[in-house]
Amino acid sequence: MGRLNVSLCGIPLDNPVIPASGTFGYGYEFAELYDINLLGAFSFKGTTLAPRYGNPTPRIAECASGMLNAVGLQNPGVRRVIDEELPRLKQCYHKPVMANVSGFSVEEYAAVCELLGREPQVGWLEVNISCPNVHGGGMSFGTDPQAAAAVTRAVRRVTDKPVLVKLSPNVTDIVTIARACEDAGADGLSLINTLLGMRIDLRSRRPVLANTMGGVSGPAVFPVALRMVYQVSRAVSIPVVGMGGVRCARDVIEMMLAGATAVQVGAENLVNPYACRDIINELPSVMDEYHIPTLESIIGGAYKWAET
Repeated sequence: MGRLNVSLCGIPLDNPVIPASGTFGYGYEFAELYDINLLGAFSFKGTTLAPRYGNPTPRIAECASGMLNAVGLQNPGVRRVIDEELPRLKQCYHKPVMANVSGFSVEEYAAVCELLGREPQVGWLEVNISCPNVHGGGMSFGTDPQAAAAVTRAVRRVTDKPVLVKLSPNVTDIVTIARACEDAGADGLSLINTLLGMRIDLRSRRPVLANTMGGVSGPAVFPVALRMVYQVSRAVSIPVVGMGGVRCARDVIEMMLAGATAVQVGAENLVNPYACRDIINELPSVMDEYHIPTLESIIGGAYKWAET
């Protein structure tokens, strides 16, 4: 086993770096820039049962040390993803991929997961119960432990693939929701999704986003994400995938010390399309600097100090 190798829900990864859903398309767009097979894995664009055109524009805005988005889960629907996107991806990516799934009812989550779970290239189902940019779905399931558990149980019943539940930071107690998902059969947890925020245009005196509010991502959210990864990974016995403001190899190592088994990179892909490649290439030298023999050996290292 190499220095960068980790295992996520029993599936080996060459390294823990995973581009986050919504920032890497269906992969082949980035394959035009570099060999994406060097990635640990990647999470493709959030998929719903029916096609979605997303929210009205404007739906992207800048903010200090980050960005706001209210794209609204624009995607072609699960059947076109299976019939068109995955075959095209298979031509340039030869590892298991993470399928990000969203829904507007428990039944919809289960239906999409059942279909994607049959696809050989799908390694994990990342069940997004945390999107703040849609009405009547997404985050409404992720803010209540019983609703989160109901989605998790429904998905667990229809697939044998590992199920990762993606959690919202827009809650009072993320640990309670994490435990509810674990008890309902989740194999792992992804956190955090974006924080709810907004901007106002001073000239028009109206919200900048047509959706009024959107999700804040980027470096500004990293300390919040790190804190939540630390809290959740100490409270559950299933692996955690950490994300939120990750920009460099040092951020990846910090996330893993907080308890993450793997680390997703989101907004930075939109700033620098080579971000994940650069992070992977940078990891060995940063590991040498901090005398880290293997990445797997440091998972949860920060809270292990608190237990001695």
